Amino acid sequence: MAGVIQTTARRTTPAALLTRIRDRSPGLAAALLGGALAAGLGLAALTVLVVLLWISSPYPDSGPGGALHIAAALWLLAHGAELVRADTLSGAPAPVGLPPLLLLALPVWLLHRAARDAAEGGAGDSGNEAPLVPGRTAWAGVVLGYLAVGAPAALYASGGGLRPAWAGTGVCVALVAGLAAAAGVWTAYGRPSGPLERVLGAVLPRGVRHLVLGPDGRPGVAARAAAAGAAVLAGGGTLLLAVSLGGHAGEARQAFLRLTEGWSGWVAVLLLCVALAPNAAVWAAAYALGPGFLLGAGARVTPLSSAPAPPLPPFPLLAAVPDAGAGTAVNWAAGALPVTAGAVLGWYVGRGASRSGRAPAPAWTPGRTAGAAALAAGLCAAALSALAALAGGPLGVSALARFGPVWWQVGAAALAWLALVAVPVSLAVRAWRRRPSPGDAGPAAPRLPRAMTKAKAKPAAPGRRRPPARPPSDDPGEPYLLAPAPAPAARDEVWDWEMPFAVRDADPRPGAGE
Repeated sequence: MAGVIQTTARRTTPAALLTRIRDRSPGLAAALLGGALAAGLGLAALTVLVVLLWISSPYPDSGPGGALHIAAALWLLAHGAELVRADTLSGAPAPVGLPPLLLLALPVWLLHRAARDAAEGGAGDSGNEAPLVPGRTAWAGVVLGYLAVGAPAALYASGGGLRPAWAGTGVCVALVAGLAAAAGVWTAYGRPSGPLERVLGAVLPRGVRHLVLGPDGRPGVAARAAAAGAAVLAGGGTLLLAVSLGGHAGEARQAFLRLTEGWSGWVAVLLLCVALAPNAAVWAAAYALGPGFLLGAGARVTPLSSAPAPPLPPFPLLAAVPDAGAGTAVNWAAGALPVTAGAVLGWYVGRGASRSGRAPAPAWTPGRTAGAAALAAGLCAAALSALAALAGGPLGVSALARFGPVWWQVGAAALAWLALVAVPVSLAVRAWRRRPSPGDAGPAAPRLPRAMTKAKAKPAAPGRRRPPARPPSDDPGEPYLLAPAPAPAARDEVWDWEMPFAVRDADPRPGAGE
C-alpha cells in the first residue's frame, strides 16, 4: 500500500508552491511589485534627466551608454553611497562621497509611498474595508523588491566612469530602503505609538520617556522643542546662505558663466546647485555654530578665521564662502543663530512645563524643567550631527579628501550652545507663566445655593431658634458648590507607561467597546 501511495501521490509543482506561499503571506506579491516599481521609477526619473542633458549637450564626451552609467551612479549616490572615479589625471582612483541631500528625497518618498500602499492593500480604496496587510509582510516585500532592482543597477554602474564602492553601497541602499519602508508601513497603520514606546522604553528611563513621546501618542515636550530648534537652525542656515550669495552675487555669476557654455550646460549647473542647496544650508548652520566646515584637508572656515582654500574649480555655491583671513564683526554676527535656536527651544520647554498636557496638572519643578531643556538640546544636537554627516564627504584624494562639516564637532557645539541658552530661558518662561495675575486677591468665597440664601433671608420667629438650613440633597437645577472639587491626579498616576497603548486608550465606561 505504501508503494501505491508513493506512485499515485502528486508532486508539488513550482506553481503550486508559489500559490501556497501567496496564500500564507497575503499581500507579499503586491509588496514585492511595489518595491521594484519604486526603484524603477527613481532610476527612470534620473535616467530621463541625464539623457536629456546628454542629448542637448553640444560636446558630449561619451555615448548613450555613458549617460546610462552616470544615471545609475547618481541613483546610488542619492542613497548616500560612495562612488569611485577611475579616469583621473593621476591614474589613482578618487572617491566621490558628497551626496546631494535633495536627491535623497526622491527614493525616500517613493519607498514611503510604496510601503504605505502595500500595507493598506485594498483598504485604501473608497468604500472598501479590506483588512490591512501584516506590517512585516509589507515591509519585507517592499525592501526585497527594491533591492532586487538596486542590485542589478549597482552592477551596471560598476562598468562606467563612476563606480560604486561596494563596502558602503549595500549598507546605504538597504538602510534607506528599510527606514523609509518602515515609516510607510507605520503611516498605513495610523502612526500608532506602541512601537515607538517599546523602542524608547529600551533606551530611555521611565521618567524621561514621556518627554519624547506624550501619553496621547503625539511628540512630547522635549521632542517638539528639539524639532523647533532644528527648524530654526536649518532655516537660519538657509538665510545665511542667501545673504552670503547676495553679497557675492558678482563672483557667483562669473563662476556660473566660466564653468560651462551653452544653455544645456547652464541648466545642468543650475540643477546641480539646487540639489546641493540643502547641503550648503547645513554648512552655513555649522559655520554659525562655530566648528565651521572644511574645504579640503586642513582648510577650515569658521567665524573666527578662514584658512586659504586649495585651488578649486569655479562653482556658484563656493562663491558664498567667506574670504580668507581673520573674522570680523559681520562674521561673528552669525553666532546669533544658535542663540535664537536655544531661546526658541527653551520657550517651548518652559511653556510645556507651566501647563503639562491637556488635562489640568501641576506645573513641573525647576529641576524637571531644566532636565527637559537639556534633553531637548541633546535631541536637537543629534539631529544636526546626522545632517552634518550626510551633507559632507570626499571629492577626491589628498587636499580634496574632506569637504563639509565634521559631524561630531557640530553635535558638540550644538549641544553646548543650546543647553547653555535653553535651560535658563525655559526656567524664566516657566516662572513668568506661573506668576500670579495682578487682579488675584486670593480665593473667592464660595457662593451659597439659592435655597440656603432664601432660608437665611427669612427671620426666625421670636422666642424660637430655627435650625440651620441644609443644602438640597438632590436638586439638579441648583449648583452645589460647597463640596471642594477633587484634586487632579498627577500625570504619572493617570498614565501607566508599562501598559499597552490599546489598553491605555480604551474607553473605561462599561459596555463602551461592545
